[in-house]
Amino acid sequence: MKLSTAPYKGARDFYPEDKRKQNYMFSVIRKVVKSYGYEEYDAPILEALDLYKAKSGQEIVSEQTYSFIDRGGREVAIRPEMTPSVSRMVAARRQELAYPLRWFSIPNLWRYERPQRGRLREHWQLNVDIFGIANTNAELELIFIADDIYKAFGASSDMYQIKLNHRQLSDLIFSNYLKLSPDQSYAMAKLIDRKAKLEPLSFIAQLDDILRPEQKQNSIAEKLLNLLDTTDINDLPAELLKTAPAQELLEVIKSLIEHGIDNAIFDPTLMRGFDYYSGIVFEVFDTHPDNNRSMMGGGRYDGLVGLFGVEPVPTAGFGLGDATLANFLELHKLMPAIDTDTQIYIAVLPDTLESGLKIARRMRTQGINAAVDISKRKLGDQLNIARKKQLKYVLIVGPDEIKNDLYTLRHMEDSTEAKLSLDQVISRINKQSQI
Repeated sequence: MKLSTAPYKGARDFYPEDKRKQNYMFSVIRKVVKSYGYEEYDAPILEALDLYKAKSGQEIVSEQTYSFIDRGGREVAIRPEMTPSVSRMVAARRQELAYPLRWFSIPNLWRYERPQRGRLREHWQLNVDIFGIANTNAELELIFIADDIYKAFGASSDMYQIKLNHRQLSDLIFSNYLKLSPDQSYAMAKLIDRKAKLEPLSFIAQLDDILRPEQKQNSIAEKLLNLLDTTDINDLPAELLKTAPAQELLEVIKSLIEHGIDNAIFDPTLMRGFDYYSGIVFEVFDTHPDNNRSMMGGGRYDGLVGLFGVEPVPTAGFGLGDATLANFLELHKLMPAIDTDTQIYIAVLPDTLESGLKIARRMRTQGINAAVDISKRKLGDQLNIARKKQLKYVLIVGPDEIKNDLYTLRHMEDSTEAKLSLDQVISRINKQSQI
């Protein structure tokens, strides 16, 4: 049987050049998140399936979770998201922890869904959560962090848009303003969450299917469609604008503007796919016409920790996937060329391998990443290997070099060479790495 060289569908191989890009993204993310005082945590990749049955949307559990029975007869799942795990961890030490908790992680996650651009079965996702803050200062801080992440990659505010809504406001629209039943409200929220993926006529047809005949006669569909077109929260009907959720949104948008974030707007179509959100929700959208889609999202989910039988903890958080971030950076030409971490390649002539190994060891004590060619190939072949690896410097070590302590340092980009002592080589490489 001939084995395929392709990775599992919806997963990716990370060759060194791919891993360098991912590590670069994660290093920028970590720097920003840690600057706000957040601490990194992790959890097992396997969890009890019951955890997701209790805390995730039905679609996640029934259609997208990789689950199986382990050898002990337990139902387990490969984590499709991190929020239930971190909620479990906080609940386990509810009384010991010092609030507010500021935690983050960048786990890999698995979901069985149709792979598409920016949405894969396996992905890595930044998760940022703050526990113990019941007011909207938590949501503001999270949006500040999200905005700073994109700015740290060199993005300008016109490259992305921050959209906000409030789940309680949506509930009031469905129940009080449109007079929908709980079942209709739930179905309507799910439909609106998919609105961007549907053709307009298909959306209206499915909307009509949810409504009863008398509701259609009362122009409920028209009232909803008018609301969904609203981009300025001040344009909401007065009875909705004066509600507490609408006022919370107004305050948050006002605060964002005061802090220089001018690309945040109200979007009543924003539902977020998970059932556990309880307050303000937000997403960041790429404005590029070739990738006009949501890149990250989150919001308030106060009820999860309490499901473990402990006192509830007010919580807000967001997730940012690595695939969507990489697409954004590449499309906007913000992904830099990232060199290999190997700073110098030591090419050895016959009978000088031991000397080359000693030179490399000395370089490493000086903080230089040095690789020695141990292939016993000709010098020209060794230089070709260094060129293929896109290495910047090659140090040629032969009997005369060792005798005179003068080595040929070749700069591979322009093929220029210099005769230097080993101390001079070490000084030049270290200076170059600081540029």
